[in-house]
Amino acid sequence: MTEKFKMLEPGIGPPSKRARKDSDPSEPMEPEIWKEFPEDLYETLIARLPVATFFRFRSVCQKWNSILTSNSFSVQCSQLTRPQPWFYTGTLENVNTGALYDPVLKKWHHPTAPVVPTKTIVLPVASAGGLVCLIDVNHRSFYVCNPLTRSSRELRARSGPVNVWSRVVVGMTVEKSSTSYRIMSVRSNGWYEIYDSGTDTWTRPGGMPACINVPLSLNYRSQAVTVSGCMYFLRSDLDGIVSYDMETGIWKQFRVPTPVHLREHTLAECGGRIMLAGLLTKNAATCVCIWELQKMTLLWKEVDRMPNVWCLEFYGKPIKMSCLGNKTLLMLSLRSKTMNRLVGYDMARKEWFKVPNCVFPHNRKRQWVTCGTAFHPCLTAKA
Repeated sequence: MTEKFKMLEPGIGPPSKRARKDSDPSEPMEPEIWKEFPEDLYETLIARLPVATFFRFRSVCQKWNSILTSNSFSVQCSQLTRPQPWFYTGTLENVNTGALYDPVLKKWHHPTAPVVPTKTIVLPVASAGGLVCLIDVNHRSFYVCNPLTRSSRELRARSGPVNVWSRVVVGMTVEKSSTSYRIMSVRSNGWYEIYDSGTDTWTRPGGMPACINVPLSLNYRSQAVTVSGCMYFLRSDLDGIVSYDMETGIWKQFRVPTPVHLREHTLAECGGRIMLAGLLTKNAATCVCIWELQKMTLLWKEVDRMPNVWCLEFYGKPIKMSCLGNKTLLMLSLRSKTMNRLVGYDMARKEWFKVPNCVFPHNRKRQWVTCGTAFHPCLTAKA
């Protein structure tokens, strides 16, 4: 079988494609064309828009606003995975209103209304499934909210006596099949409680089994992480981790030696791996390092550290570190008496990045970020 080829004359190139005319954004859309656009494709396209566009989406028209609450739109969103989490943070000036940071656009968003309808100060402590769990400063009441839609609810009061001001570490998981969530609150004395949104009840299984050393000496500066249905909590003075299987209810403890010269550390999670971030201080030098837990040896292996150029700013200064999010992306607050820096770290790509200052748009005043948690934005998540 032979094929015919058209020979080109010397000096004459192949015919070029007709240049496509760029559309003018100011040109009105042709009603005759767009009225034929299939209705079922609207939600498919809208669900794939960048998350930040939905802040303006609601004000377009009533029809567009109603799309966000439809069941079919919820199905479209559930089929998508947004790899980059956002950060919900509290600031000294606007604790209950909060501020949202979008790492894709590298932009802060400042809601105008409080995230929960209470005058008591509430702090973000955990997240799962697009929802954020908050607790009041008295450790008496729990709240769950969707930071994007600002929908929220106060959880049912816990039965029995509540130890006000008793410090707790909180973890949160969500069941993808039923979208119900569970919240776990653990104290150092070994007592813990679990809330199930499916039944709207708190349960108190009791204290720790005999195989777990009590008191737990929990590291309250470290948020819990969840991997494969197990919740992990960092201990402070026993060099180890305790875990709780949310399905079987089994507790385990692991002795994991802390890296030398480490302080101000926190657990993190990335792709099913348990990570550790902390300040490594020796003499007058301070650096932020990242470790990964080796499951076979139960040892921390250093996998990265902050660029030396960035660490020079900390030389000779007493630096304190707070974790504002620990899911795939880290956000760390590094501060001293004379400085306050926000830095981020992509644990999957091993990339460091600087987070811009949180500045209130109206008066251009810098906000002092005090606490936070990472969450995967989901418009259809319901508290």
